[in-house]
Amino acid sequence: MMRARRVAALVLALAFCGPAQSRDPRPDDVQAAANPLALVGQTVQGGLVIGTAPRGATLLTLDGVAVPLAPDRRFLIAFDRDAAPSALLVARMANGAETRQRIAVAPRAWNISRLDRLAKYPVPLPEFERVRPGELAQINAARALRSESGGWRQRFLWPVTGRISTLFGSQRIYAGEPGAYHSGIDIVRSTGTVVLAPADGVVTLATPRPFTLEGNLLLVDHGMGLNSAFAHLSRIDVKPGERVYRGQPIGLVGRSGRVTGAHLHWGLRWRDARLDPLLLAGPMPVAVE
Repeated sequence: MMRARRVAALVLALAFCGPAQSRDPRPDDVQAAANPLALVGQTVQGGLVIGTAPRGATLLTLDGVAVPLAPDRRFLIAFDRDAAPSALLVARMANGAETRQRIAVAPRAWNISRLDRLAKYPVPLPEFERVRPGELAQINAARALRSESGGWRQRFLWPVTGRISTLFGSQRIYAGEPGAYHSGIDIVRSTGTVVLAPADGVVTLATPRPFTLEGNLLLVDHGMGLNSAFAHLSRIDVKPGERVYRGQPIGLVGRSGRVTGAHLHWGLRWRDARLDPLLLAGPMPVAVE
């Protein structure tokens, strides 16, 4: 009899010590252990991460700024080239409870050239000073547009393959004074080489005439605030509002704008954060001439 009681007590104890997932959590159950903020990607300067919010999340913020949620609770966040060492991601539930996750953003060693002389910048021509504000206004307005494209979920392709002449984040420091860093990646190819859409998206800007610096400039929104810029094109083959698809020809490499030779400048941004295309597209494939 005593042995039977001991066995019954052991069975009861094991029942209470069973796994927590044996019960279905309520949609607003916000304990971090049950509903972690799942993140996949590279939490480094210039990197991008795709995550899944907990069930029942109604608001997501990164350092206090709202981040949109897709219907399947997936989201995108990214980190600027000069991002701080950490960022706070917060998911808020309908009942007011929160799940918080502190993200460590790893620093990167950038290609920095230090020169013992002052920078020599060309004196802006009056025509440049007249037209440049309008060009910047068009670029900023296009970057502010948001589409419902799901391109942000895709693995990005290289728009062209070739020799990378300038890496993202490269910078010169003149006599201790830092110059502007390179906000994209430059790929050397001959004029007329076909440029492909790296992911699905919607065209937000296709300049009808070359801009002073970027030349023929094309902007494509991939959804969730992520967009690509393709500069110095010799031709643009799509128009504003047009939906483009991963691998679709969208233009031709050129040398329009302020350049010294034919190449494609590919820039990526999430909101105001400049991102490294190399992290999204992976190693450069061998170019096919």
